[in-house]
This record gives sequence, structure tokens and C-alpha cells, in this order.
Amino acid sequence: MTLYFWINSYQPVYAMHIMEGFLPIHWAIFWWIVTTPFVLLGIRSIRKKVKENPQVKTMLGLAGAFAFVLSALKIPSVTGSSSHPTGVGLGTVLFGPMVMSVIGTIVLLFQTLLLAHGGLTTLGANAFSMAVIGPLMTYAVYKGSMRLKFSFSVSIFLAAMIGDLTTYLMTSLQLALAHPAVVGGVAASFAKFASVFAFTQLPLAISEGILTVIIMNLIMKYNIQELRLLNLPIKESVK
Repeated sequence: MTLYFWINSYQPVYAMHIMEGFLPIHWAIFWWIVTTPFVLLGIRSIRKKVKENPQVKTMLGLAGAFAFVLSALKIPSVTGSSSHPTGVGLGTVLFGPMVMSVIGTIVLLFQTLLLAHGGLTTLGANAFSMAVIGPLMTYAVYKGSMRLKFSFSVSIFLAAMIGDLTTYLMTSLQLALAHPAVVGGVAASFAKFASVFAFTQLPLAISEGILTVIIMNLIMKYNIQELRLLNLPIKESVK
């Protein structure tokens, strides 16, 4: 009986985590296939980093906790939808995008099982948007900003903010591909899904960028040794 109510507790709404059963089976399988290589590369990267510096295990846990808490905060949007931060920016800056593909997928799995937030069949799709594409964009923006001589804090802010927005755009595309509009096809459907999230996701992305900078500053204050092990630009960040 409990299982019955758990399964049927999902509502037909738009949300940043695609709910169970909302994707046709062929799309669910496709996103699992696309996501799996990144997760495997991430596992190898984690093993390497932990083997070289066992002290970073605490930081890995912090990155996972940060992503879990932020991405579990569902904030109501328009037309019965919900938006949320992603929380992957911090871990991406610390460890790189491949590591976050694993951490992000684990976070999404726990949210599915414990919070009914997302779904098992749609886990591949949700992981691709939040744990793969989001971190890749975050890392690219972070590295690009540093090359442009932006300060460490500004680089982190931009990376976390744009990574959040990229995740929401990817989710909108996934939904549009699975459910193209009768008139206008994928493009019209993408515009519809993206507009649903836009009202809340932009201020959320800005807030996530600011919060990520705050947490990073705290880490620099109390965990400077671990940051040195991760080869982050500590000298630039202190200035």
C-alpha cells in the first residue's frame, strides 16, 4: 500500500528534476547511455585523486552535501512548476567536471529514493543535465574567467551561475525532445518549457553563485591545506 501511494504521489508538473514516467522509454534509455561514460570516467578520476591525496575525502563529502541540500530545495514557479539550485558549482571548481558527474548522479539517486524528487527511469536524463552538462559548462566558464584575469571569487560566481542556467536549459531541451509541440515541434516546446522555469531560475542562479562564493571563502579560511592539494589558485583568491 505504501509503495502504491509513493508511486502515485508524482504530480503532472514541470520540474527541474524530470519525474518518473515523464519520458518515453526510448528517451530514458538514450540518456542513460549518454550519461554512463561520464560517470565511469568520474569514478576513475575520484579513485586517482583519493589515492594521491586521501585528505580530500572530506572535501568530496562537502561537495556532495552542498549539491544535495541545494538541489533538494524545490521552489514553486509559475503554472504549477518548481525550480531549484543545482549545487554542482562548488564541487566542479574543487575537483573538476568528471568527479561531479559521479557525485551529482549519487545525489540525484538519493533524492529519488528518499524525497521522491525525480525518478529511477529518468535518472539518466536528470544526471546528464545536472551532473554532466552543468559541471562541464561550470568548469569551462571558471577556466575561461581565470584566463581573462577575473578574480577567483568573480570566476566562481560566474561559473556557478551559468552552470545552473545551463542545467535548466538542458532539462528544457530534454523535455522538448521527448514531447514536441503539435505546432512548432521541438523549438516551440523548448520555448514553452524554458519560459516556465525562467521566472524563478534566473534569480536562483544568481543566488547560487553568491552562495558558492561564500562557501568557498569559508573553505579557504578553514581548509586551506586541502585546497593546496587540489592546486587551486589560493594566492589569487586571497588578494
